[in-house]
Amino acid sequence: MKLFIVRMITFLAVFSAIPALAVDVVRLGNLKFAHYGAVSYMKEMCGKYNLKVEERVFPKGIDIIPAIIAGEIDIAASAADAAIAGRASGAPVYIVAGFAKGGARVVAQAGSTIRTIKDLKGKKVGVARGGAQELLLAELEKVGLSWSDKPGKDVLIVYLAFADLNQALAARQIDAMCQSEPQSSQAINKKFGVEILKPYGTPMGEPVRALVMTEKMYRDKRDVAERTMMCFVEATALFRKDMKLAEKYVRENMFKGQISSDDFRDAMDNAQFTYDISVDHIDITTKLMQKYGVGRMAKPPTATDWVKLDLLQKAKATLKVK
Repeated sequence: MKLFIVRMITFLAVFSAIPALAVDVVRLGNLKFAHYGAVSYMKEMCGKYNLKVEERVFPKGIDIIPAIIAGEIDIAASAADAAIAGRASGAPVYIVAGFAKGGARVVAQAGSTIRTIKDLKGKKVGVARGGAQELLLAELEKVGLSWSDKPGKDVLIVYLAFADLNQALAARQIDAMCQSEPQSSQAINKKFGVEILKPYGTPMGEPVRALVMTEKMYRDKRDVAERTMMCFVEATALFRKDMKLAEKYVRENMFKGQISSDDFRDAMDNAQFTYDISVDHIDITTKLMQKYGVGRMAKPPTATDWVKLDLLQKAKATLKVK
């Protein structure tokens, strides 16, 4: 018996001397929108993959680019055009997945005479620079309207932060806005905005938001990159399956009770959690950006050079999701 106790004490002493497996930290850049919820939820469940996700929320996608260049962010969620503009400006990133589709509306002042896109002639339209909404103003061209952020065109574009668009519409400082979710649904539900259309009639169709990863993480920290992608796919699959969980997390954790259940549900009627994105979608988006001068790119990046979907395909196969 004494020999057994001695051996147990020796075993425990040796075992306790073994250092615990270090947790890998992944620094996430994210935005505060309903359809970005599954990306945010990664920090709640990545412990099972021996990861600690540290989330930093930015005002808009292009604001994440300087942090990536400075080496402060490893992965980020943003509109595809913000990712493209970032890559064009030298951000060392790859698009490794999509995470949401849709999520935008053109909303006019309640009580105004604006009923269609054509009715925006002579009006002021608010939009956030560097978001999918800016590019979706290509809807104006379809009805023969010109636009600029300077007087002299059919439509005067007013660039505002996402957080300021609703306030400007409610205060009648702008006549309409191209806004993301859930803020556009919130404007409608609070009765100071009415939907004109969901602007998906351009060659781009529904915008697909992009999950980007630094080249350094993709290339030099392959094991961490693979576990991060597994966590992303599992979090997204969970939100796609359990919208009650998605609603609870987005409303309580991301928005701290600032949006209603109706706001969330209406927002997600106009958006979809996804994993997928394609080289063709990024190519079309890049060409539209060139055409309309979005992102002011001197040398637009070639989609095939930086859309890397192998991590996503492996994770989906491992987790058996479609």
